[in-house]
Amino acid sequence: MVWRIFFSRVKAAMEKQRLQKVLAAGGVASRRRAEEMIRQGRVSVNGTVITQMGFRVDPRTDRICVDGVPIERPRRPVYVALNKPVGVISSTRDPQGRKTVVDLITGVSERIYPVGRLDADSEGLVLLTNDGELALRLMHPRYGVKKLYRVWVKSKPTRWALQALEEGVMLSDGRTAPARVTLGITDEIGTQLQIELSEGRNRQIRRMCEAVGYPVVRLRREKIGPLSLGSLRQGQWRHLSPAELRLLRRAAGLEPKNG
Repeated sequence: MVWRIFFSRVKAAMEKQRLQKVLAAGGVASRRRAEEMIRQGRVSVNGTVITQMGFRVDPRTDRICVDGVPIERPRRPVYVALNKPVGVISSTRDPQGRKTVVDLITGVSERIYPVGRLDADSEGLVLLTNDGELALRLMHPRYGVKKLYRVWVKSKPTRWALQALEEGVMLSDGRTAPARVTLGITDEIGTQLQIELSEGRNRQIRRMCEAVGYPVVRLRREKIGPLSLGSLRQGQWRHLSPAELRLLRRAAGLEPKNG
């Protein structure tokens, strides 16, 4: 009996998590912002204000409040890869009534959100999740998670145009960060380029190519960090495998690279 009690207590202790991690997982804020909230005395656990970093809680049983408002109980983390067709909106809903990426996901009861945006005229890989911390790291250029796009332009770009895309193009919202650009074949659609970016501005690739005189005819996102579109057909989706998730978290700096 004594050993049973001991092991039950050890198990309960192991299941407890750092408070800032629970806040981030619950979609309250990023982990860094959650730490600021704790320091400011805005977070309470079971009625007691917590200002100590590293305080551990059981999100299933402890009552956690921010500014007096209880946070939602933890949700089952969901990670979905979708091959978005042209015409579908990268949002949870659309005021104009157009189909969204969420409309294509069936049989998932948790609320999930697209990580970043892929404009309606573009196609390819979209990640949807309810993991707020991972989503933030994948979207923010500070963490350097690169996205790979296959881009068709109307005609073969000059060496100058390719160099300008690689070194950075001045747009209305500032100069773009350096990119990796590879010239591919020319087919019936146009000339193919592979463009790898760590930024994610609104319609960035289309604006970059327009700025150097080569409008985009077709654009498909093929990779987000190590996550690849693979054999997914347009409109199809799948859950990420544990190995894919581990690699994605590692690329976002959430797991050690040698782990």
